[in-house]
Amino acid sequence: MVKKDIKKKGYGSRWVWFLFSLVAVFIAIAMSSRTSQKIASCPCSRGKPKYSGIVEDCSCDYETVDHLNEEVLNPSLQELVKTPFFRYFKAKLWCDCPFWPDDGMCKLRDCSVCECPESEFPESFKKPNRLSMNDLVCQEGKPQAAVDRTLDSKAFRGWTEIDNPWTNDDETDNDEMTYVNLQLNPERYTGFSGPSARRIWDAVYSENCPKYPSQESCQEEKILYKLISGLHSSISVHIAAEYLLDEAKNLWGQNLTLLYDRVLQYPDRVSNLYFTFLFVLRAVTKAADYLEQAEYDTGNTIEDLKTQSIMKQLLYNPKLQAACPVPFDEAKLWKGQSGPELKQNIHQQFRNISALMDCIGCEKCRLWGKLQVHGLGTALRILFSDNGQQNLGQTLQLQRNEVIGLMNLLNRLSESVEFVRKMGPTAERIIEGHPFSYKTLIRSWKRIQAYVLRT
Repeated sequence: MVKKDIKKKGYGSRWVWFLFSLVAVFIAIAMSSRTSQKIASCPCSRGKPKYSGIVEDCSCDYETVDHLNEEVLNPSLQELVKTPFFRYFKAKLWCDCPFWPDDGMCKLRDCSVCECPESEFPESFKKPNRLSMNDLVCQEGKPQAAVDRTLDSKAFRGWTEIDNPWTNDDETDNDEMTYVNLQLNPERYTGFSGPSARRIWDAVYSENCPKYPSQESCQEEKILYKLISGLHSSISVHIAAEYLLDEAKNLWGQNLTLLYDRVLQYPDRVSNLYFTFLFVLRAVTKAADYLEQAEYDTGNTIEDLKTQSIMKQLLYNPKLQAACPVPFDEAKLWKGQSGPELKQNIHQQFRNISALMDCIGCEKCRLWGKLQVHGLGTALRILFSDNGQQNLGQTLQLQRNEVIGLMNLLNRLSESVEFVRKMGPTAERIIEGHPFSYKTLIRSWKRIQAYVLRT
């Protein structure tokens, strides 16, 4: 009887010790969180860049990219996307998922999209300037080359309503489109998570964008995976940069633990973020002459002139041209016999990924997913458009919406690169170096679990 009492007492004491340890872990987490906020606000905590050397498959190094983005690109892009022309994006937000029933909605009011009343967006946006296909002039230069770096300086002849073959939505079907003010619908944490969110990314990676072993694949085979991985990383950075810390108080701020967990602890995700940024930047610089002459008409003369001026400064900045004139060299691709087949496969896979955006069960997430995939599809079209016999007589003709998507995507990637540069060292120091670091707490929790299970 005494032995039983002792055994029960010992068993009970283990559970008391377990509960005490559990409370201690939670207290440590709280202390770590509070300390994280203090460290994050201290400029002196920023260390030297962790990444150096040439960005894989690109022509610029990390240090140059960080410097150009901080000094040139990010300030100009931030100003550009606030102008009336780039503020409004046309999207089809009410589509049934073509792959499975829509079963997941996010839990916050921040998930919903505030649409523009028809009186708000520019009058010129309502009347598309349609061009006859006979009025298009070939600009790709050498018909025998799969890819040409040059674009005709006289290419722009007005906005078209030609559908982008790289994306799934029919851009010519204006009846199902609605205009959204992007400044009123910022991309940030919405609460959309769990199985529904994971299913989207699982479908993207497993079915349409498999990860190829680097030693067994050529550069062309890796491109789509790296682009989608980079976009995924960028979206995770945006969520971490503007996270709902306290729903009751509607308190927003940075979540550096999330930044580390989803991006920083995986070097390939950071590398792919930089790759995607340089890939899209290359598309913009390749189309520089076209974009410079485009008509950024919203009916507001002062703002429209400002938009054109910012665009010109961005496209022909001497620092950018001197330090990183060709961010990504697309002319090296599609040279082998399998080149056309690989390009066609990537084309079809990207269209499938575009269609998956209709399966996102969160309106605001769907908006930004569509915008950024649309922008990436535009970059792919600029860099990888065929100019064979079947396309003779055609020129680069972009929809207004494609340019809006392209430049907003470049801005979002630029913001992600800048946030990683600024806060990356701090986040890593907090997570990896703090005595109550996230990793230490997880290890402690596992040891406690193992001890209790043994007893």
